[in-house]
Amino acid sequence: MVKINENYGQLQGSYLFSTIAKKVSEYTDAHPEKKIIRLGIGDVTRPLTGSVISSLHKAVDEMADEATFRGYAPDLGYDFLRHAICENDYRARGCRIDEDEIFVSDGAKPDSGNIQEIFANDNKIAVCDPVYPVYVDSNVMSGRCGQYDKETGRYRNVLYMDCTPENGFVPSIPKESADIIYLCFPNNPTGATVKKDELQKWVDHANENGSVIIYDAAYEAYIKDADIPHSIYECSGARECAIELHSFSKNAGFTGLRLGYAVVPKDIVRSGVSLRDLWARRHATKYNGAPYIVQRAGEAVYSAEGKKEIQGLIDYYMDNAAYIREGLKKAGYTVFGGENSPYIWLATPDNMTSWEFFDHLLHSANVVGTPGVGFGSCGEGFFRLTAFGSHENTREAVDRICSM
Repeated sequence: MVKINENYGQLQGSYLFSTIAKKVSEYTDAHPEKKIIRLGIGDVTRPLTGSVISSLHKAVDEMADEATFRGYAPDLGYDFLRHAICENDYRARGCRIDEDEIFVSDGAKPDSGNIQEIFANDNKIAVCDPVYPVYVDSNVMSGRCGQYDKETGRYRNVLYMDCTPENGFVPSIPKESADIIYLCFPNNPTGATVKKDELQKWVDHANENGSVIIYDAAYEAYIKDADIPHSIYECSGARECAIELHSFSKNAGFTGLRLGYAVVPKDIVRSGVSLRDLWARRHATKYNGAPYIVQRAGEAVYSAEGKKEIQGLIDYYMDNAAYIREGLKKAGYTVFGGENSPYIWLATPDNMTSWEFFDHLLHSANVVGTPGVGFGSCGEGFFRLTAFGSHENTREAVDRICSM
């Protein structure tokens, strides 16, 4: 008789965004005449830019020619893309990263879920609360998190780092040591950021304790302030303790193309073993690479014209963020984020729970957001809106919310 992975039984309910989709579907079935504006899931709405489309078309034509056809991609990704990443995302910022430390993938989400496979199950993880659900859920699936405590809404073998208005939604370094520390800045869901000197403290802590930081930099393109680092490798000693994850989804609109990369420096060695080599073996064994045409599209993002186009996309979404932030503030809401991040984090009004406000917003304004409690117990009483809608829908949604 086959046995199942019983760790899945520790997962709580369905995936957050699946629950949201079900609620919205039920409402639209009952009210087909209503126009629903979705500012919940962080999916982009602007089309791919001209440089990206041109590169895709050219690469598709290459696939139709025997002389230029490509099959399986190299394990780490094509040299042309890894070189562009290395030059633009790291060397241009003074970070020492080698091209063979870059692993091209189909996105930061799968990387953030899969990276835990190279670590032993008795490692203790530390996560912010609230937090992107994949960090915790993937570790639950592996059996690393222990039993779920319904009273606290937390897993017993996870070290939660509270992120609240009192600390600016930036966690303090925990007194209890953790083996694996997940950090995400600019943060999803709160939009919080850290300055370089604050991030340096985390790097120093990890090196002192032999910990490894999983640093999710999916939203670094939205950083405007000069004192906020785009990469953890801007910090001294990060090569010895940090793995960094990146995505093309939110800066270049690749949510439908799927492209990202992980950086695992050769200097991270634990128990005499290179984590870079472990991830390389896992990558080669379980992954056949992002398609050639998509990697060529990624390369176009780093061209001179591509950079201008991508900045235009970012400016578009940040205009939305500013409209949401300022509109809600004028309406009396307590609002965070939306300045170096495409996410706006707001306190729910009238002591509503996160899900109560979700239902209220859906039924009264026909607007969809994300309940904060879906990101962790410290998210209760908060709500996330995204800036990834169109200008027109974003403005209409804010106007509807403000008139409730």
